[in-house]
Amino acid sequence: MKKVVLAYSGGLDTTFCALHLSKDLGYEVHAVLVNTGGFSMEELETIEKRAKGLGIASFTILDVVNTYYQEVIKYLVFGNVLKNGTYPLSVSAERILQAKSLADYAKSIGAKAVAHGSTGAGNDQVRFDMIFQTIVPDIEIITPIRDLKLSRQEEIDYLQKHGVSMNFEKAAYSINKGIWGTSVGGKETLTSSDYLPEEAWPTQITEKEAKKVTLTFIQGELKGINGRNFENPVDAIQALQELAAPYGIGRDIHVGDTIIGIKGRVGFEAAAPLIIIKGHQLLEKHTLTKWQLFWKNQLAEFYGNHLHEGHYLDPVMRNLEAFLSSTQEFVSGDVFVLLEEKRFSLLGISSSHDLMSSKFGSYGEMNKGYTAEDVKGFTRILGNQTAIFHQVNHHE
Repeated sequence: MKKVVLAYSGGLDTTFCALHLSKDLGYEVHAVLVNTGGFSMEELETIEKRAKGLGIASFTILDVVNTYYQEVIKYLVFGNVLKNGTYPLSVSAERILQAKSLADYAKSIGAKAVAHGSTGAGNDQVRFDMIFQTIVPDIEIITPIRDLKLSRQEEIDYLQKHGVSMNFEKAAYSINKGIWGTSVGGKETLTSSDYLPEEAWPTQITEKEAKKVTLTFIQGELKGINGRNFENPVDAIQALQELAAPYGIGRDIHVGDTIIGIKGRVGFEAAAPLIIIKGHQLLEKHTLTKWQLFWKNQLAEFYGNHLHEGHYLDPVMRNLEAFLSSTQEFVSGDVFVLLEEKRFSLLGISSSHDLMSSKFGSYGEMNKGYTAEDVKGFTRILGNQTAIFHQVNHHE
């Protein structure tokens, strides 16, 4: 029997895929769940039990949370990446690392095929396929849900026919949770006008009293919260999420262009990612030069879009990561944040690398690095070309 590695989450689609691949297509199915921080231990145990009950050859959990941070999330922070100024790439970044991990696993066991449960209507099919065809070009890619154009009811009928017992009731909202945010899809996100109701959000509001929080960044990475130091930034992200999510912070709806050319709308909840990105961005405003900030903005936007559309393995991404990393040498200091119900405010920063140092003057108040005559000469030269243009072309 030929080996196939199946991207498995334990939901309806991937459960169907597991049975279809083994019973109908005759594959030796190796189901793999790639954990990017979205599952509890109880959930993982339930999924493993269900998978093994399907009669597949093996079930494996790949814990890639730290790899996900080091290879993807870190650069999203360095670049302050928010697609369309809103979305921290919660799902798209996650899918890239999951596909890469599955491809590497398929090579390690000598699989002849890889399979995923994507439909033909979204971005994930492109992301998975592009990574697979690059890392494992000689392996067949199988996508039963997409290829068979199955309805949800047809999948349910098939599973019931084969004696599979699970909760077939469709949830009102589709939730995808990871360390870099949780996406929320429902009937409202299929419209252009409706907002998600309170009950749709994964984290309900239980905190309302304002709270000040100090974030400590070391060379661009979050390494401390309120004086507590974290060796691993992953732990810092999770601690900040636990602290801020109960305020209802980080909720929004992203509208953007999908890879397949249509507009899409999705809700998301990402308290920690948004606070980290905005806090990091404020610290950079104080510690980087004008032209560092300018080029970071240009290149980081390209980096985020290229990642979102599945081009993670393009070598230009490694070049951009090197640039982004090089800008972080002096991005160290504390950022002061105020948490309130459904919002947060950036109060200010403290850093030994702050270029707003009063040693050189105070904007609008006093200068210490130049004289009035210096400014007069500088202004004349700075505006000289414009003045010449108007004298030549508008002289009366």
